[in-house]
This record gives sequence, C-alpha cells and structure tokens, in this order.
Amino acid sequence: MAKKHFVLEAVPFHGMADRGKGVGRTSDGIVVFAEGVVPGDIADIFVQKKKGGFIEGRLERLVTPSPHRLEAFCQHFSVCGGCKWQNLDYQVQLQHKHQAVVDAFDRIAKVPVGEMQPILGSPETTFYRNKLEFGFSNKRWLLEEELHTGIVAGGGLGFHRAGAFDKVVDIEKCWLQPDPSNAVRNKAKEIALEQGLEFYDTRHHRGFLRNLMVRTTTIGEVMLLFSFARPEQEAIEAYLSAIQAAFPEVTTIVYCVNQKLNDTVFDQEMIIWHGKGFVIEQLGNLKYKIGPKSFFQTNSRQAKNLYDTVVEFAGLTGTERVYDLYTGAGSIALYVAQACKEVIGIEEIPEAVADAEENRALNGITNAIFYAGDVKNVLSPEFAAKHGKPDIVITDPPRAGMHENAVQFLLELAAPKIVYVSCNPATQARDLQLLDAKYQVDKVRPVDMFPHTHHIENVAVLSLKQH
Repeated sequence: MAKKHFVLEAVPFHGMADRGKGVGRTSDGIVVFAEGVVPGDIADIFVQKKKGGFIEGRLERLVTPSPHRLEAFCQHFSVCGGCKWQNLDYQVQLQHKHQAVVDAFDRIAKVPVGEMQPILGSPETTFYRNKLEFGFSNKRWLLEEELHTGIVAGGGLGFHRAGAFDKVVDIEKCWLQPDPSNAVRNKAKEIALEQGLEFYDTRHHRGFLRNLMVRTTTIGEVMLLFSFARPEQEAIEAYLSAIQAAFPEVTTIVYCVNQKLNDTVFDQEMIIWHGKGFVIEQLGNLKYKIGPKSFFQTNSRQAKNLYDTVVEFAGLTGTERVYDLYTGAGSIALYVAQACKEVIGIEEIPEAVADAEENRALNGITNAIFYAGDVKNVLSPEFAAKHGKPDIVITDPPRAGMHENAVQFLLELAAPKIVYVSCNPATQARDLQLLDAKYQVDKVRPVDMFPHTHHIENVAVLSLKQH
C-alpha cells in the first residue's frame, strides 16, 4: 500500500457518492471512491490517490457488472463527462438520489422529518434541457484510440472536458437538448470551417469564435447567442447571415464581443442580430420572457412540477403574504402569485430583478413586487415592518445555502411556515439544523431536475414548533 499508483482488485461497490463517483469498500474496510462504476459492480480500480481512510481512483477492469448497469446511449459518454450515470438504470438513479437526501438529513441536519416523500422523477430523461453552452476551441480532445495514430487534433465545437480547459470534446450528437440544438451546433462548426474562421485558443487567448449558447423552449422558440473574441464586423455579419439562412426557424440570434480572458458574458453588451432578442417559455398559464443573460430553470417541464410542489407544500389559499428569498428572475414568485394575496421577492442580481419585473408585467400580475439586494442585508426588521409579517417564506438559495445572518433573521421573524427549495441537500440540511431552534420539518420531497447526473433538488416545508 506504499505505492502511489496501484490496482485494487475486485472491489464491490454499493452506492453513489459526490459528483457521481461510485462508493465501495475493500475487504479490510477502506472506503473507495471511483469514476466509471455503478452500484452493484465488482471492479478492479486503478488507484489515483490514497488519503486518510479512503482511496480515490477510476475503473480499470469490470470483474462482475451490476445487474443495474446499462449500455450508455451517447457515443460521447466515456469522454464528455457530463452525464455520469447514463450507464445506470434510471429508477436506480432515483433511488440513490433519494438516499442522498435521506443521508444529508440524517447525518447533517439530524432533525426528525414528518414525512419523507418519494423522489419525483423527471418526465423526460433525454432532451430535457432548454439551455446548453458550447465552446469553440482550436484544440480537440483526442480519443484514446487516436492517441498513437499521428492524428493532429484540429479545432472542435463542444464541451470542455474536466481538467482540460484548453480543449473541447467535439460533439456530434448530444442527448441533452431537443432539436434543432444538434443541427445548429454541427452547422455552426461547418460554416466556420468553410469561412476559414479561427477557433479560440484558450491557452494563448487568440482566435475569433469563442462560444455558442442555444436556448429552446417548450413552445418552439429558439435563441442563439454567439460570442466573438474580436470586433470584426464584416466577418461577424457574414457568419451570422449564413447561420440565419441555414436555420430560418430560429426565433432570435444575439451576439456579443468578449475580449476578456474569461468566457463569462454577463458583463458584455448583447447585440440583437435577428428577431426580438429573447424567447418565451410557458409554465402552466404563465409566460416567461428569457433573454441571453436570464437565469431560468434548465428543465422546463420538471420546473413546473417543482413549482407545483412549492405551491402544494405552501398550502396557499389566496389570503397569504409571501416572502420569496433569492427570487432570481421571479419564476417561483410569479408562479405562486396566482394563489396568494401578495408576494415580495428579494434578489441580489439587479438584472434578474429587471427580468422579474418584465415577466410580472407580461403576465399582468399586480400582487408581486421585487427588491434588488443581498437577502442578508435587505431582510431586516424595517423591511418586515414596511411589508408586514409574512405568512409563508419561500427560500431558494444558491448551492452554498443561506447566509447565517439570513437564517438568524428568519428565526426572529418566526413566519408560520417556510418552504425551502434547494439544489444542494447538504447545505439545506445544515440550514435546517439551525432553524431547528424554532421549526420542525413537516414534509420533504426530492425532485430530479437532471437525469443521469448526481444533481438533485429538494423541497422541504417547515412549520413553527408548538411550545
């Protein structure tokens, strides 16, 4: 065991751990985390790291495959790294995601749960995303069978592989987003090559074409956002004209010129090349205007089920005052506004608040107002005095969970009910442990927004303890 790299033979795997790794245990009790295995596998593992009481590695050889193991349907599965669980039966994926929530509540929150409801699976397990971002790169990730053939890796358009920031896995067909996503991406690459355009060199920060974002909606609208590295207007116009001609069904095309060292475009000017500059999505009877910088739940159909869970758990009757914390573009706030007296949303990002206001007007909603600012600063005794004590607080914080000051104020505010939506059950469990001073957890329902990945949303409803 003194060697840094070696192979552990015939390790049985029983579960899934953080970031989609399989978790198993050697015969002498050492915990093993490994890429490429699924629960039920017995496998030889190439050890990459030994730290304390556990080992990290990757699949070297499958000794006995799990009865739940499937053949992955995507040709890029073993290389891309995006859908880590395609080789695991979806119902088993759901079982392990549900267990991850149970474990977080047992080990971190350590609070009783009145009712742990079954996980809500996604109605679609392929082509469920409404947004994908691809990178143009002058370097393509070489496949294992290509490494010793002398092939020179040219440019590609696809996903950046973990650990290879300057290369992309050139994607032919991605199973995450519906048509015309694949056709657009492949044609965008073809036109770029025909026009002799330079793909971006991330390592040396040169080139012309940087990124492509594709947004689709359930009502058939499509937005393309192209990011260029240089303001070469003639080349931009020739390229976008060819794209528009190839895809007349695309609703709108937007572009920006990003000359920074990083790929983020939230601080860049968006220029509308074609169409209205946004798309419309519909959840239930609500319409949402989504721009190139807007945040919106990535799985639209499952987002409706998530929001319906929030409404159900909140038990709205039409008379309630609701605070919606970390409201984002107001998607949950506007959804629940139909079923309550009034809703007050707080969001740190001013652009998201502007989106919320636009969508409020778009739907003719008059009982929702939004404030821009950090929840921990905006939520105060003065704020509560101005708007009145809420009957229900809905909170949907980022992965890091709520700031401790926000949790403390919720304890002081003592609203009768809190509905906590989380994309990270571990930080949610941490916050619920703090809220346990005054609140009990009545119901919990995990919701799977991202099939074939380790990500999981969770909704919990809390009520004030009766003393």
